[in-house]
Amino acid sequence: MFKKATQGLVIAAIAATSMIAADKINGAGATFPAPCYYDWAYNYQKATKTRVNYQSIGSGGGIKQITERVVQFGATDAPLTPKELAAAKLLQFPAVFGSLAVAHNLPGVADEKLKLKNSVVADIFAGKITMWNDPAIVADNAGIDLPAKKIIVAHRSDGSGTTHVFTDYLSNVSPMWKSKFGTGKAIGWATGVGGKGNEGVTNIIKQTPYS
Repeated sequence: MFKKATQGLVIAAIAATSMIAADKINGAGATFPAPCYYDWAYNYQKATKTRVNYQSIGSGGGIKQITERVVQFGATDAPLTPKELAAAKLLQFPAVFGSLAVAHNLPGVADEKLKLKNSVVADIFAGKITMWNDPAIVADNAGIDLPAKKIIVAHRSDGSGTTHVFTDYLSNVSPMWKSKFGTGKAIGWATGVGGKGNEGVTNIIKQTPYS
């Protein structure tokens, strides 16, 4: 289902060290690294008896909660600036490295077979390319029977560092995208269905043929 890596992604952990308790550590933020944090939390508790509770609520929520000292650490795909860190009296460091990918649920087309140019990806998310058999897609996929079906775009509905990284990629590969939509944790998507968290987007794709 996953077609192509689009951009490297570093998840930043933001910590307020004075709030860490002896028997429990609370964190919240980016959904992208959540599986990694869950695994680390499980193994850390086994080794130390200290429980780590991580809430996968999105980068925006993580930044808000750590800034308000609701949790001891937050996670975001879009790191805070030095000025923002100083104002909130926070520390920041890289915690997880990964990559974003464009995924599809195209019946009859195997994983890693579909080819999409950067400009085509931008045009799909901008609502300019709407059909799977669009000539721009067909041109790069000789031998694949592309259906005359509408492309159902899935994207994040919440404030998201993943959206920031993905729209930064689109802005770098498409002048049209940069001028019309730009980069941000939340943007005015031209088309598509929104899902909360990366889990929500994944579920939309899994459950929706031709997305």
